[in-house]
Amino acid sequence: MRWGTYFAVCSAVISIGLALGVTMPLVSLRLESWGYDSFAIGVMAATPAVGVLLGASLAGRLAARFGTTALMQACLLLGALSVALLALVQSYAVWVALRLFIGVALTVVFILGESWINQLAVEKWRGRLVALYGTGYALSQLSGPLLLTALGTDTDSGFWTGVGLLIGGSLILLGRSGAPRVDAHSASGRGLAVFCRKMPAIAWAVMLFAAFEAMMLTLLPVYGLRQGFTQEVALFMVSVVVVGDAVLQLPIGWLADRISRQSLFRCCGLVLLVSSLAIPALLHTALIWPLLVAFGASAGGLFTLSLILIGERYRDDELVRANAHVAQLWGIGCLIGPLTTGAVSQWISGHALPLLMATGAAVFVVLAWRDEGLSAAPAEGHS
Repeated sequence: MRWGTYFAVCSAVISIGLALGVTMPLVSLRLESWGYDSFAIGVMAATPAVGVLLGASLAGRLAARFGTTALMQACLLLGALSVALLALVQSYAVWVALRLFIGVALTVVFILGESWINQLAVEKWRGRLVALYGTGYALSQLSGPLLLTALGTDTDSGFWTGVGLLIGGSLILLGRSGAPRVDAHSASGRGLAVFCRKMPAIAWAVMLFAAFEAMMLTLLPVYGLRQGFTQEVALFMVSVVVVGDAVLQLPIGWLADRISRQSLFRCCGLVLLVSSLAIPALLHTALIWPLLVAFGASAGGLFTLSLILIGERYRDDELVRANAHVAQLWGIGCLIGPLTTGAVSQWISGHALPLLMATGAAVFVVLAWRDEGLSAAPAEGHS
């Protein structure tokens, strides 16, 4: 196994997590300070999701033409340029366009990077290696809001920090090889409906975690503010959720290499359901902090186990194609989650965020117990 390449690719993708962890809450808090309502902030949070859908349709063709490594580097640099423009041109309409472009560029990096990581992983360590990547990514998002708290939200330092991180992610990929073989149609995004019918629980889990992640970074700080917490505590709540995601992914990956991955997948859904329902009742008690840890861990476990289950089934073109479908589903989740939560928060319930997550978790639990694809043998091409 190419350990140097594994850690380089992980680092490049993780640089995105840290950059987004710094910039996404800053965008939401800046809009809040400008007087925009929940729905407008939700629209901004959902905009990159449209870019995700576009990026998923372009990744394979672009990788076949320019090469996986070169394309990932170029997209990281384009993402850095877009974040720089967020700092330089502070206008809602311009920000919507920039967030759309960021979604396209960084989605290409995610598709190719996660395919590359899964391709490098040997089967007996797959759970731990994918979980290690997931832990690093979650820690990067944890560090983002903490770093933003240290930098402050009154200046554009958070944006410029994001620029530097994305440039660094591009540089670390210099000279790396061994990426999955990609032809022009591998990640075209075709066949999403077939993928969803074949593995409905995995498809829903990806959308649910995407909605969760978009809402944690963009709407949870606003939720905290509107429930009476200070800005510092609201940002700390985001960090605690991501701590749960980060700290417990390695134990989940370790378990995934030793017990039934399907059973573990279902258990994560149950924990997410229970913790989501409990948040409104325990929000102003000391129990909210361990509850937020469980909330983050169970949501993160759904995505980590989805990647593990996909990685044990596919290789090369099929793996890139499957990750393109993951990106499309991610885009749908990022689009629906913030828009729905922003609307419901404004017009129906201030506790829309945890209640909608509970609804999504309940759907997953039903699908996971009915999904025969979870117990199916790995697809052809497994080695």
